[in-house]
Amino acid sequence: MKLFLATLLVCSLLLGSSFLEPAMAAPIFCARKCGVRCANAGYKDRCLKYCGICCSECKCVPSGTYGNKHECPCYRDKRNSKGNPKCP
Repeated sequence: MKLFLATLLVCSLLLGSSFLEPAMAAPIFCARKCGVRCANAGYKDRCLKYCGICCSECKCVPSGTYGNKHECPCYRDKRNSKGNPKCP
């Protein structure tokens, strides 16, 4: 009985940690990708803010510091209230 409970506890810990990892990895992924994307931006704080918003919604960021938006259609197609591209 003790072996069963110990096995159940270990399995539940392993299963629980696998659900937490993707949620914790997303902000790190976005911060790293947006840091690269906004490296040459004139208004870096604003670039990082909007890139982070777009990354969290789209789960991707185009490579490089400019262009390449074809790599991430969701990121490319996001628009602000004026109809201009939302994502840097």
